[in-house]
Amino acid sequence: MKRLVATLRMDVLLQFRNGFYYAVLFVLALWIGLLSQARNLDFGVILPIMVLMNLILGTFYFMAALLLLEKGEGTLEAQIVSPLRSDEYLLSKVITLGALAVVENISIVLVLRGLNFNPLPMIAGLALAAALYTLFGFLTAASYDSINTYFFPSIGWLLLLCLPILRSLGIFTHWTMYLHPLQAPLTLLQAAIEPLAWWQWIYGVGYTLIWLGFAVMWSRHAFKRFVVLKEGVKA
Repeated sequence: MKRLVATLRMDVLLQFRNGFYYAVLFVLALWIGLLSQARNLDFGVILPIMVLMNLILGTFYFMAALLLLEKGEGTLEAQIVSPLRSDEYLLSKVITLGALAVVENISIVLVLRGLNFNPLPMIAGLALAAALYTLFGFLTAASYDSINTYFFPSIGWLLLLCLPILRSLGIFTHWTMYLHPLQAPLTLLQAAIEPLAWWQWIYGVGYTLIWLGFAVMWSRHAFKRFVVLKEGVKA
């Protein structure tokens, strides 16, 4: 527990020092400024999609940036030879980035909707989606050593992760979309705005937890292969 607490403190300082919190404040102000002028939009459809997309920067890309930054500065090598475990490293990133993303997006929802939403599924959907995005950010960046080599491949992964918005927009509504890992937390986000059937609640929580289990398992393997053994794409 002491190692995790120390890692959490170090991650918060690292994120602050590298301007992550300022970036979040800028994006938050930008979204609020733009959407506060468009209150006639159907936020029952738009808001869940918007917050799911907004999570990408603060979790998926922030995780990748932190990992590549630590690789470049050599601090990750020091952590490898310390008693810190891979699970503690990953959990610290999930907690710090997830908390930041939840606060940011709840702030957006409060400005646009006031208290006219169900906070439980909103917070649950945000937290679960943030955890998935953070781990997927680690998985996609683990084999790279620089942001230059990672950036363009990441766009392809990002497009795959954003596929559930097609269903919400009515573009592709086939049942196979429910197999996508981000469709489950998106369902919870929608439950914050409009009522859902009982099976959708079970699906939203249960299916996300299944994917989180896979993501943790794959992340452990990627940590050992690309961080400890140092395989991967060089700059």
